[in-house]
Amino acid sequence: MSAGSRRTGATIAGRRLVRVASPLVALGLWQLLTSYDVDLWLRFEQFPTVVEVASALGDRIGTEAYWQDLGHSLRRITVGFLLAAVLGVAAGTAVARSRWAADILGPLVEVVRPIPAIALVPVAILLLPTNEQGIVFITCAAALFPVLVSTRHAVRALNPVWEEAVLTLGGSRARVLFSVVLPGALPGIFGGLSVGIGVSWICVISAEMISGEYGVGYRTWQDYTVVDYPGVFVGMATIGALGWLTSTAVEALGRRVTAWLPRPTARGTAGGPARGAGTSAPAAPPPTAASVSAVRRPEKEPVP
Repeated sequence: MSAGSRRTGATIAGRRLVRVASPLVALGLWQLLTSYDVDLWLRFEQFPTVVEVASALGDRIGTEAYWQDLGHSLRRITVGFLLAAVLGVAAGTAVARSRWAADILGPLVEVVRPIPAIALVPVAILLLPTNEQGIVFITCAAALFPVLVSTRHAVRALNPVWEEAVLTLGGSRARVLFSVVLPGALPGIFGGLSVGIGVSWICVISAEMISGEYGVGYRTWQDYTVVDYPGVFVGMATIGALGWLTSTAVEALGRRVTAWLPRPTARGTAGGPARGAGTSAPAAPPPTAASVSAVRRPEKEPVP
């Protein structure tokens, strides 16, 4: 085994150790502060200890109500997020590619986007016949705008040369859309999806607390009303775990779908070549005014 491979293996092992040690240290600090009822501006005397929360979690996992709440929250987040993904990608692509869509949808998006999704709870109650549909609506609204805006920027940032090449070879606009535009915008789209899934969890839990009948957020709020603080922290831990798992799933799907894209190579020291590089390529001459003017192209406008 070469020295470079040993160093790489040691670096990976060290990073994994830090990732495992970080939450363990945080839990140990939490246990220490709550066990001794530390009250130095921050008051820990009413906080449950890690042992109490772990005990409450063990009791909850063995009940049917816990898994029922988990299923309700997962169903709501799945339906709302999938709707937001489809609508956000479609609307973002349309706004970036069509002047008509940009003129019609653009002002509406910019007016509605700053409104917090949780502020739409009264609208959902008035507009939709059931609380379940209202929670899904709020979840969809929360994820919609991050996906839409990310898709719009990703599509507008594409090099127009790719589209022109397909059109020159006789390809239709549908072929351009599905062979150039959407594949090229996938990294930006999945960036918006990764942000959207996190925002969706924030809003679905808040909506369950306000108008839900079942779900992790509803159960957490009920525990708070009866002063069951270990139960509250069980709900918080469950929400965090669900958010981490779903975000990881979205990012893993994004890496698999964009596996055909080139990945960055390992970098060397600052100012030097990448490690393991053989001979360095000769330095390119500085660009001239003629070459810059030949390469520069105006920004592509959306087509009507």
